[in-house]
Amino acid sequence: MPTPSDDFPRLRSTDRCPCLSGERFGECCGRFLAGTADAPTAEQLMRSRYSAFVVGDSAYLLATWHPSTRPAELELDPALRWYRLDLVRRERGGPLDRDGVVEFRARYRHDGERGELHEVSTFVRQDGRWRYVAAA
Repeated sequence: MPTPSDDFPRLRSTDRCPCLSGERFGECCGRFLAGTADAPTAEQLMRSRYSAFVVGDSAYLLATWHPSTRPAELELDPALRWYRLDLVRRERGGPLDRDGVVEFRARYRHDGERGELHEVSTFVRQDGRWRYVAAA
């Protein structure tokens, strides 16, 4: 599986987390990307997946994608820079739920242009772990 390359930003554990939780990367999404913990909620999985897009970690994205909708491979564009994540709403997706929905807006820059991705993501818990299913 691909791993982050030098074409993407490198974050130290003491850097502010790109998901804008207010926590340091190592205490927030970094631990999920490193594989030392599993995201306990659908929202935290969504935030960690956003952070994976920021740092170009396609292996993490594929590993947290539900097998029924996961692509065979994922190539990320290093020219696409994600810089802001705003949570719009969440439904279910807590530690005791089986499914969840997280709506968010993510802002990016690409080739000098600014853009925004507005998505309503669905998640399910499979074998005790949250998995991204699809955008609704």
